[in-house]
Amino acid sequence: MPKITILPHAELCPQGAVIEAEQGTSICDALHNHDIDIDSACGGVCACTTCHVVVREGFKSLNEIEEDEEDMLDRAWGLQPFSRLSCQAILQEADVTVEIPKYSINLAKEGHQ
Repeated sequence: MPKITILPHAELCPQGAVIEAEQGTSICDALHNHDIDIDSACGGVCACTTCHVVVREGFKSLNEIEEDEEDMLDRAWGLQPFSRLSCQAILQEADVTVEIPKYSINLAKEGHQ
C-alpha cells in the first residue's frame, strides 16, 4: 500500500503525518479518510482548485494530468511545477510526499461527509 507523507500545515496537519491508502485512491480521498480536512468545495469533480497540493516527491508515480485538471490548476493559488489537484491525483504503487498550500481560493470552509 502506498504511503502519503503530508508535510506540516499549521491548520490542517500541524505535526505532519504519514498515512497509507489503497492504490487507485485519490490523494484527496486518502486525506479525508484519515481526518485531514483538505478543502474540496466541488466534491472532487475537478471543478475548483481548493484541494490543490504540491507533490514534493513521487510526482511521476501518479496518474497523468488530464487537460481539465491542467485548466483548473491555472487558477490555483501558489501554483508550482509539481502542483496537482488532490481529487485528480490517483495513487499508484510508489509513495508520495505532499505539501498543502497555506491558502486556497476558497473563502469559506465546507464540511466533508
